[in-house]
Amino acid sequence: MEINQLTRAYRYDGIDLPVPPHLAGDAQGLRAYHATLYPAILNAEMVDAGVTGTVHVTEYRRAVGTKG
Repeated sequence: MEINQLTRAYRYDGIDLPVPPHLAGDAQGLRAYHATLYPAILNAEMVDAGVTGTVHVTEYRRAVGTKG
């Protein structure tokens, strides 16, 4: 058995977003921080995209639907 240390990565629209060390453990604080860069993240859904190598990827996916 081998134990690997995973790092977290957050992605929006194919772009890897920065993760400041002081917000690494705070999902809601991190979402608010990323929303300052891309405001649409406030309405986006957080989706676990799985593990790639030693990186655990979480994606913000835009809410798609009709208005009204």
